[in-house]
Amino acid sequence: MLILAFDTATSVTTAAVVRDGEVISERRADHAKQLVAALDELVEDPRAIEALAVGTGPGSFTSIRIGLSAARALALALAVPVAGVSTLDALAAAAPEAVPVIDAKRGEVFTLVDGYARVLRPDELDAEGKTLVGDGAVRYRDVFEGAEIPPDESELHIPQARFHALLASEFGPAEQVEPIYLRVPDAERSVP
Repeated sequence: MLILAFDTATSVTTAAVVRDGEVISERRADHAKQLVAALDELVEDPRAIEALAVGTGPGSFTSIRIGLSAARALALALAVPVAGVSTLDALAAAAPEAVPVIDAKRGEVFTLVDGYARVLRPDELDAEGKTLVGDGAVRYRDVFEGAEIPPDESELHIPQARFHALLASEFGPAEQVEPIYLRVPDAERSVP
């Protein structure tokens, strides 16, 4: 099956075309707004795409919405099914023994605790003796004493879209793919 996969939940947008588990091509962009350009470079014949895999977060509220909206539009235009994949799960797939840590801003991180997505302050994460990957691990490197964190430029800190394609399993209508939100958006927090 030829899968177009992408994730926009973090500060780096990734996209990949994967056929039966083999990566055909990949692209990276610095922002979710560049997703369409990255997909245009990546896909020679959109009609060949058989399914989509999209990152569902957690991450930036707006960036997740951009990714899900793009997945819904592409699914409608191409008449293909979609599977949602947790950005944390995709990040963990690149480093199976590591704990994924995404910068949640506001002095918090998104991570997996006992297999469940959680939002924590960095000092609340039990990092001692563990390997941490993700932009949150990089940002709060000084807080995570006793943890092993790969160098800042390591690919392990980026949720690679190839892993979204490999993890995707429950394909269906795009409107059934739900984002993973662990807190209310900033806009709702500021309303009195």
